[in-house]
Amino acid sequence: MQVHDIQAALQQRIDDKLTQFISQQCLIAEELSAAMQYSLFAGGKRMRPLLLTLVGDMLGAQKDDLDVASMAIECVHAYSLIHDDLPAMDDDALRRGKPTNHIKFGEATAILAGDALQTLAFEIVLNHPLSEKAENKRLEVSRILAHASGLNGMCAGQSIDLMATGNTISLDALTELHRLKTGALLEACVSIGAALAPDVDVQHISTLQSYARTIGLAFQVQDDILDVVSDSETLGKPQGSDSELDKNTFVSHLGLEGSQSFLQKLHHEALQALHSLPYDTENLVAFTDYLVTRNN
Repeated sequence: MQVHDIQAALQQRIDDKLTQFISQQCLIAEELSAAMQYSLFAGGKRMRPLLLTLVGDMLGAQKDDLDVASMAIECVHAYSLIHDDLPAMDDDALRRGKPTNHIKFGEATAILAGDALQTLAFEIVLNHPLSEKAENKRLEVSRILAHASGLNGMCAGQSIDLMATGNTISLDALTELHRLKTGALLEACVSIGAALAPDVDVQHISTLQSYARTIGLAFQVQDDILDVVSDSETLGKPQGSDSELDKNTFVSHLGLEGSQSFLQKLHHEALQALHSLPYDTENLVAFTDYLVTRNN
């Protein structure tokens, strides 16, 4: 099965399970629930669940357990996008070609929708049925997700990004910013996939984490390139928004050709990491190729 087919099947499966889990909750605040689901089911490609699933499958984890973790990852990702788009953050009006959450529901409801999606992620990890083998992994998965999401990960990266906007920072600082803001959650996908698998060698986990850090950076470099060379319709958001906000990007530091060369270097490093592993990495190689050649 091709990675595109795996992604399509996974997206449908995760969406169905998220819908079922949410429907089982006591939905007192209907507007809040609608806002949460608006962003959660806004047509995302489920790239993070795909990475988690490909790693977990390769290492022998059970699919249903990986699905539970994937649901949680998507809740955290959706919350982060809602908050990223807020007027106090990036002030974006479009996300995936649709009005952003605060445009659709108002700023206050959007903030609460993000808050509720973040906590829903941990409700899923702690309460959703898991296999007998994974039952004792709930706290470890929660620990990995919390670490990647907060002060030591995604939120720290967003804070540094806000402080850097309008100011010039070094390339090293920009790399660290995106290691946290984008890469931390991708690295968590790899770590959770390994945590849910039986008896994975510590060195192999370290190699996979290094791979995740590399593709997290590659993901952002490609984003910065697309912000320059693509169009708003393809991107699903305003083209050139980073430069309008006076943000530090890899293109602003390295130029377009320099960024494309850097992306090729990162692509090569990621593939080298995969080739060093004693597993069937074919699907992860295809995932990596897609990540650096995507057009949105």
